[in-house]
Amino acid sequence: MSESILSAGDVRAIAELARLDLSDEDVQLYQQQLSAILGYFQKLEELDTSHIDPTSSVLPLTNVLRPDLAGDALPLDDVVANAPESDGEQFRVPAVLDSD
Repeated sequence: MSESILSAGDVRAIAELARLDLSDEDVQLYQQQLSAILGYFQKLEELDTSHIDPTSSVLPLTNVLRPDLAGDALPLDDVVANAPESDGEQFRVPAVLDSD
């Protein structure tokens, strides 16, 4: 693409938003690359898509979860077996709030 859609200032502004420190060579490279990408989007905007229904996915979506069925509870010893610390039937965790 011969014509740049973005200026070097535009690229520097985008880089600042992304907290990137770009060299002058990087700015020139990204100016060309980002302008080419925006050029492709301009080509896509020329297409007549009025006859195409909006969609969020091109694939049919189905629920792959198992049914939620009530079952027997786990034994308490099994529940706390992998806890770093436990106190009988309860998990022990470090205090989150100050006691003051």
